[in-house]
Parts: sequence; C-alpha cells; structure tokens
Amino acid sequence: MRGGTFGEEYKQIDTTLLKRLVQFLRPYKAKVASAVFLTLLVSAMGPLRPYLTKVAIDDYIMSADQTGLLNIIIAIFALLIVHGALRFALTYLMQIVGQHILYDIRTALFEKIHKMTMSYYDKTPVGRLVTRVTNDVEVLNQLFSSGLIMIIADVLLIFWLIGFMFYTSWQLALITLIVLPMLLVVTYVFKNKVRVIFRDIRLEVSKMNSFLNELFAGISTVKLFTQEKRRARMFDDINDKTRELNIQTVYWYSLFYPVVEIIGAIGLVLILWYAAGNILSGYMTIGIAVAFIQYAEMFFRPVRDISEKYTTLQNAMASSERIFSLLDDDNIIRDIENSIELQKLEDKIEFKNVSFTYDDQKWVLKDASFTVKKGETVAIVGATGSGKSTIINLICKFYDNQKGSITIDGIDIKNIQSQSWRQKIALVMQDVFLFSRSIADNITLGNENLTEKDILEAADALGSRDFIERQVNKFDTKLIERGQTLSVGQRQLISFCRAYAAKPELLILDEATSNIDSETESIIEKSLTKLLEGRTSIVIAHRLSTIKRADKIIVLHKGEIKETGTHEELLNHKGLYSKLYQLQYQDDIAVAK
Repeated sequence: MRGGTFGEEYKQIDTTLLKRLVQFLRPYKAKVASAVFLTLLVSAMGPLRPYLTKVAIDDYIMSADQTGLLNIIIAIFALLIVHGALRFALTYLMQIVGQHILYDIRTALFEKIHKMTMSYYDKTPVGRLVTRVTNDVEVLNQLFSSGLIMIIADVLLIFWLIGFMFYTSWQLALITLIVLPMLLVVTYVFKNKVRVIFRDIRLEVSKMNSFLNELFAGISTVKLFTQEKRRARMFDDINDKTRELNIQTVYWYSLFYPVVEIIGAIGLVLILWYAAGNILSGYMTIGIAVAFIQYAEMFFRPVRDISEKYTTLQNAMASSERIFSLLDDDNIIRDIENSIELQKLEDKIEFKNVSFTYDDQKWVLKDASFTVKKGETVAIVGATGSGKSTIINLICKFYDNQKGSITIDGIDIKNIQSQSWRQKIALVMQDVFLFSRSIADNITLGNENLTEKDILEAADALGSRDFIERQVNKFDTKLIERGQTLSVGQRQLISFCRAYAAKPELLILDEATSNIDSETESIIEKSLTKLLEGRTSIVIAHRLSTIKRADKIIVLHKGEIKETGTHEELLNHKGLYSKLYQLQYQDDIAVAK
C-alpha cells in the first residue's frame, strides 16, 4: 500500500512538473516544430539500412549481381550521409532551443529573487539561491537540448523498427519482443532508484554551496578563531554524503547497462537459434537473418537510451521541483492595487502606535508613535536590540508593520508604491556593501542621471576625493569583492558619496559613523553638516556629535519609546537618555572636555 502510494505520488509530480517545463518551449514553437519534423525523418531513416542490407544480400550478393550490389552500396552510403546530416541539424537546433530556455529560466529566477521580501532572505541561505540559478538550471540543459526530443525520436524509431521487423519476418519480430518485458522491469526498478538519489544529490549540493558561501564570507573569523579543522570536518561530512550518493548512482548505472546488454544478448541468441534452423531448411534467407541481427541491435539501443533519457528526465524533475518551489513562492513584495506613486516628501513621516514582530512571537517594536517633519534631523538611540534598525526597515518598506500605521504626508505607507518611495531614500549603514565595480560605479550604482560632475561634487563635498585620486586608476579603479582593498573608513566615505550624489529627500544613517577611525571622522565631521543640511534625516546615533546636532532625539528601550526631546531637554530630564549618555558616550565626553 505504501509503495503504491509512493509510486503514484512520484508519477503525479513528474506529470505536473513536465507540463510546466514544456511551457518554456512555447516561445520557440517554430524551432520545436522543425525539430519534431527532423525527428520524424531521422527515426524513419534508421531502419532502412538493415532492410537495404537484406536486399543487398538476398537480391544481389546471392545472385552475383555486381552492378545491382554497387547501386545498393551507393544507396546505403547516401542514406548514411543524409541521416548523419539530419541528426546534426536536429542536435544543433535543439541545443540552440535549450540554451534559449535556460536563459529564460535563469532570468525568471533572477527576477523572482529580486522580488522576494527581506524576511525571505532572513530565512534562506545565499548558497541555496545560487544553486537554484546555476546548478539546478544547468541540470535542465540536457532535458531541453536533447532529452525530450530524443525520447520522441527513440520512441518513433522503436515503432519504425517494429514495423520493419514484422514486414520482414513476423516470427523473428515476435522472438525479438519476447525479452522486452524483462527490459521494462529492469528499467522501472532502475529509474525509481535513481530518481530518489538524484533528488538527494541536489539537496546535498545546495547544502555544500550554502556552507562554502558562508565559509568564504567569514574566512577572517574562521582563521582568527582557528576554526579551520572544525570547518574542514563539517565540510567532510557534507562532501562524504555527496560522494556516497554519487557512488550509489554509479552503482546503479554500472548494474543497469550490463543487465540491458545481457537481455539484448539473450534476444540475439534467440534470433540466431531460430534463424539458423530456418536457413538450413530453406524457409528463411541469410539476408533476413543478417537484417534481424541489425534490427535487434538497433531495437535495444533506443530502449536503453530511453532509460538513460528517462534518468535525465528524473534528474531534471528533482531540479525543477526546487526551481518551481522558488518561482511559486508567494513571499514577494507586492504593492497593493491602485497604489500611489509618491512624487515628493512634502510634510512629514509619522508613526502611529506601530508594533512589529519578525517571528510572530516576540514584539521588537511596541506601540511606537513619533513624527519626523520635513527638513528635520531625528536621532534614534537605545541599547542593542531596542528596535532602532527595525524602525529603519519599516520606513524603507523592507517589512510591513503588523499593528498601527506609518504615513508619509498622511498617506499610509502600504498604499505607496515601494519603488517610488525608495527612490527618495538614501540609506548608509554600518556595514558598507561595495560591488566589484569601479569606484565611480559604486557611487552612482548605475544611475544614468548622475554625471561625472555629480560624482566629483560628492567626492569634494565629503572630502574623499584625495584618497580616491591616489588610487591606481582614480575613480575608474575597480574594487574587488566588497571593496576589501580599502580601509573601513574609505569604504564608508564611498557610501557617503553614494548617498550625497543621489540627492535623497530622506537620508538615513544607520550607525554609519561607528566604524570610522579618528582621522576619517574628522573628514566626515566637516562635511556631515552639509550632507544633512536642508534634508530630512533619520540617524541611528553612535557618535556624540551626531546626537547633539539632531533636532529631536528618540530614546528606545526594549521596543518602546521611553523619551523624546532635544539633547539638552533629555539631559535635564535625568531619565534613561541621561544614563545612556553617561555610559555609552563617556569616552566622547572626555575627549570633548
């Protein structure tokens, strides 16, 4: 009972997935139709060679007709050339279609990944996403480039062969087909075993990619805490499992092909045994016997190839399940219907009794209410985990609040188009991300509206032009991954230039100056006033100077707003801010004195 259910489940999944995969062929209907036509020709021409061989032996060799034999040889040679040319055209055409489809699938995955919510990235390892776009898509290459069409070609060839065999000798045709049930049973067992293994292999490859991505991203930490051996053991565990699974596939392949050969040999022996007796009695010609030996070889080859192609199909099923699970994932960013395109921040940003949780269990923001007026600089302070970054995430529409409302100029943020709102925001974070592009590209991020003049103006305004000009190719210097060749302060300066050049209506600094050294800080301090001047700004504060500059300070504690006011007002209040100020900023106070 369980086995039947299990098999039926796989069959149902295969049919559903295959139908969805075939949908990718639709844009290339003309090429696919041409391939199907070529397939008909190729499969029809295959059985002609054994038949012509029979004619050559029985009609010309046995009668010593040299002219007729020469003509039939020329015909066989011409048939081989045309057959080879058609197979070349078929293979080339399907490879082209296959590569186009792989391009379409990768593009669809890439676009879908861009649409996913931030909560999806919180739960999904980067390596798993990389596996979907690379390894899993590549597995589909054989399916689209040769698998589906060649399965059709092999099936047609089998029918053509059966037809020619019955036309030539129905007795030998029946003998040839006697071993077919054995072959089908072996194939059924093989494909069920291999399907499960391939599914597990794809899972292990995904785990390996995730592990390696995390390892390489944190290699400095691994080395610093001498975790190389432990990480090596963890990798060995994943690697061993992958190796064992691949060895299992090798085992089943190594077993399958010899068994198929043995079954084919049994069929050939039966043909020879029956033909020998009938040739001696004069009931059958030598040409028929030779033709059937060729028919038998040709018959078992497509049957075996179908088994292999079916394995390719099963492998593709395992990958397509993962691909479609991502494409079907509904955890995407959606603007509500008839959402508003915000033209400009005119008045204020307002939080009204906003509460938020990441996991539907622990509320990290509780009943928060405050206002950020246009042109105002608001600082947010609080201990780690108090909800500071959560407020930023909500303002940027990375997440939706579960309770309360956030309004922009009186419009609920959920009713505003995400892109139109984010285009007006520049976010500078503590952990700067720089791309493997030139410094200029990292400042503009591909914004075609920003000119070279804008780049230079931003660099001059923030005092970063000097260190950029000292680079090998100045602004055209290509950075390596995450800009690792630059110091932390230099990377931060480039992120400030990025924000300045964008000319945002809302500037958000998420502890953006916390990692900057004293020398770099002095450069930024001279230009930060200009950066904030006349611009609505929200600052998660770290430096004393940044806090004192704010028009309003919001004090968070365990997700709740405890105090709001100016720097002087909160100090005089002698509350939580005063205590935080004394503890967290005492070094800055000492320096200031």
